[in-house]
Amino acid sequence: MANSGLQLLGFALAFIGWIGIIASTALPQWRTSSYAGENIVTAQAVYEGLWMSCVSQSTGQVQCKVYDSMLQLHSTLQATRALMVIGILLGSLAILIASAGMKCTTCFGEDKAMKGKVATIGGVMFLISGLTTLIATAWYGNRIVQEFYDPFTPVNSRYEFGQALFIGWAAAALAILGGAFLCCSCTKGSGGSYSGRSYPRSQAAPSAAKNYV
Repeated sequence: MANSGLQLLGFALAFIGWIGIIASTALPQWRTSSYAGENIVTAQAVYEGLWMSCVSQSTGQVQCKVYDSMLQLHSTLQATRALMVIGILLGSLAILIASAGMKCTTCFGEDKAMKGKVATIGGVMFLISGLTTLIATAWYGNRIVQEFYDPFTPVNSRYEFGQALFIGWAAAALAILGGAFLCCSCTKGSGGSYSGRSYPRSQAAPSAAKNYV
């Protein structure tokens, strides 16, 4: 029963993390304009994402523009795009596979060993999805830090971490934690299912020999 609860908790955390990965990928606030330094224009805020850049005026008006060509983008942005999309796809497959291996579902009937293996595969895929997202967000964040402290970067062109970046870090942590819980619960469940069947047989053999004598 405890393993079932741990399995449900792991699946719930990983599912929330997958939702966070999608939200982080779609949001445009991956980096926002910095107001550090002198002579900074605060009448508008500029923030950029993986798919578009937006300008927010002090009046509340927001204008966004989708990037024209992918080939003109920085290599870091292209790699981050690819890693985030891979993380979403892996998370989608992990949800389907882990759902089939959950103890609360009827897939694979009473074959507990097979259900445990399937759920473990789903947990590993959640782990890979979380690691992929973590690498993408850390890589993008490292680029922001390098450009911020680069002396050749104009003060008005410096950016800081955006909200989508923090959402991506939190989502990656939830996906990794949920995948680890899934793997641990399935390992415990599969180990305990074999321990209770061998003892009655080993104890029955000596008794049968005594009756024969």
